[in-house]
Amino acid sequence: MNNQTPQQAQSLIEVKNLSFKRGERVIYDNVSLNIRRGQITAIMGPSGTGKTTLLRLIGGQLTPDQGEVLLDGKNIGLMTRQELFAARARMGMLFQSGALFTDMSVYENVAFPIRAHTQLPEHLIAEMVALKLESVGLRGTEQFMPSELSGGMNRRVALARAIALDPELIMYDEPFAGQDPIVMGVLTRLIRSLRDALDLTTIIVSHDVAETLSIADYIYVVAEGIVQGEGTPEQLKKHASPFVKQFLTGSIEGPVDYQFSHQPYLNHEVH
Repeated sequence: MNNQTPQQAQSLIEVKNLSFKRGERVIYDNVSLNIRRGQITAIMGPSGTGKTTLLRLIGGQLTPDQGEVLLDGKNIGLMTRQELFAARARMGMLFQSGALFTDMSVYENVAFPIRAHTQLPEHLIAEMVALKLESVGLRGTEQFMPSELSGGMNRRVALARAIALDPELIMYDEPFAGQDPIVMGVLTRLIRSLRDALDLTTIIVSHDVAETLSIADYIYVVAEGIVQGEGTPEQLKKHASPFVKQFLTGSIEGPVDYQFSHQPYLNHEVH
């Protein structure tokens, strides 16, 4: 386990002066942040603020309009196709939906990235699949189809697939969304234990405040295209920003206005 504080650990991913738009809509405006080795870093913020977009920028599916996303000092946006393929082998991704291949068995789902990135013989692939399923508590489910498993079990199979190649970096996109409290507890424990066992650098994208505060080493709160606040969970709880306070407490009162129209009711004519 990495015993360095979040501020001491060396960065694996550096986002430098990143700007990104979709049409005229600004998603990020000159944003900088660090994903430090061996740490669990959370990217938090309201829905629709571009948290998943940030994961796609890190994974190289999207390219910044300005700025850089660096993996070990190398600009992901400038990598050749071959370099990007190799870089992605160092990354695992747990999609919000799990995104298992529904026409493949559990075994074939977990084996998929191993087959894509290696030339290992089948007996070694089988051993790796068994080890990964064991690590998420699902050994023995190899021949099941995703439709035969519960939602929580599907999420754990997806996690086994995400760590199939022993990545340096794993990214979780809303891992707690739609899960019951027991599954959320299981996933929280798995995220922490896998980080400790594999020394994984971990990114969690979430707007689930309680679970994320309980697990993250360092948190960035993003909204309106910028980083509204950052720090350890304890630092964020004391953060002076009205936005950060409102987001962490779920208060209706604050800088985020949930009322779309500001026109008083009395100004509306009744026909």
